[in-house]
Amino acid sequence: MKALVLTGTKQMEIQDIAKPEVKPNEVLVNTAYAGICGTDRALYAGLPGSANAVPPIVLGHENSGIVAAIGSEVTNVKVGDRVTVDPNIYCGQCKYCRTDRPELCDHLSAVGVTRNGGLEESFTAPSTVVYPIPESVSLKAAATTEPVSCAVHGMSLLDVKPYQKALVIGDGFMGQLFVQLLQAYGVHQVDFAGIIDQKLAFNKEKFGVTNTYNTKRDSIPAEYDVVIEAVGLPETQEQAVEATKKGAQVLMFGVGKPNQTFSMNTYEVYQKQLKIQGAFINPYAFEDAIALLASGELDVESLISHEVSLEQVEDVLNGKVKGVSKAVVKVSQQ
Repeated sequence: MKALVLTGTKQMEIQDIAKPEVKPNEVLVNTAYAGICGTDRALYAGLPGSANAVPPIVLGHENSGIVAAIGSEVTNVKVGDRVTVDPNIYCGQCKYCRTDRPELCDHLSAVGVTRNGGLEESFTAPSTVVYPIPESVSLKAAATTEPVSCAVHGMSLLDVKPYQKALVIGDGFMGQLFVQLLQAYGVHQVDFAGIIDQKLAFNKEKFGVTNTYNTKRDSIPAEYDVVIEAVGLPETQEQAVEATKKGAQVLMFGVGKPNQTFSMNTYEVYQKQLKIQGAFINPYAFEDAIALLASGELDVESLISHEVSLEQVEDVLNGKVKGVSKAVVKVSQQ
């Protein structure tokens, strides 16, 4: 079968590899769509994601497809089911797993990171991370379930109330997801900051954003109860803290480089009694993510800017394809 294999740092090639065998607790999925995200760009560049990807490996941790075969112990899905796959696999035995913090698992493995993922025609996953999707959710939309679930986990770490004013910094795919999620969770005013005026205007017109700020030229007032930083750069992380009012919460969702730091006024953290929270992956958030997609509360397909083939993936990862907000790979016809 055809697979796009990461063979080294910034090196990928199309290969013909054997279809994987299905273990008793596994599901074989014929890939329909695979999403491309910032984690894939990091892995392509030799940086860590949720775990280290050791070449040769097939990336693709955001996936949807059709069940092609099931192992003898599998009962939650059947052949022919339309599914999406949570890539993260927890050991269930370390201290973090046994104290209800599986996202911090000492032995985390992941489809498309530590084991072959969706940038191939078929891949396997443990049945415990395979989720059926309703007919109302397209396979294209279902390929975004993993990033939606990461945002849902971020929301679960915040104490969100209707009276609050929220600000999202970052006009990429994840920032635009958070705009919709905050509204779905009942926040009465959501403002949006980024660097691309067209995206700011789009979110104001389509998703009801109240105020927008271009972070390259506008100052952001310090009046927000909730600030979500979805960029991962020191300057936007600093802006996120500076945009808070007393008693505010800041979700540092954007992924910075491993050696990156940012500065903040520690007296302001004390005086405002700020809560600054990180968010790592997506523990047990797939059911909520699928429900949000099925309900229509989230419109993800309007945020997908590019649909590409396996042969075009490397050009997306190395930046040759311009203007990508969210790209999905159409792996096979379903």
